[in-house]
Amino acid sequence: TEIKEELNAVDPTSTPGTSTELPATATLLQNYPNPFNPMTTIAYQLPVSGIVKLAVFDVLGRQVAVLVNERTDAGKHQVAFDATGLSSGLYFYRLHITPSARASGVNTEGVSDEVVQTKALMLLR
Repeated sequence: TEIKEELNAVDPTSTPGTSTELPATATLLQNYPNPFNPMTTIAYQLPVSGIVKLAVFDVLGRQVAVLVNERTDAGKHQVAFDATGLSSGLYFYRLHITPSARASGVNTEGVSDEVVQTKALMLLR
């Protein structure tokens, strides 16, 4: 009977080692692999839904790619970056989040401010 109780307690739709909890803070994670050629993955986490813009810039500050520019639900997300056509070198990727309530003009009392985080990545050919 103990085995039956244990089996009944297991959620068959969950994957071992994964969590359905929302992140506590907005976080831009380091791309992987880094350095890369020509593909890399960039991950980020959102505690609340919001308008997300994830863009890549060269060392002179020129925007070379926009990977995300849309309303995104809370949770963990990742996007692939294909740097085909770009030259080797250092680039920066920036995550800019505007919480949905703030973006829609709703009373934003208690809603966190905009978040901007930047990290570097290296393209090697």
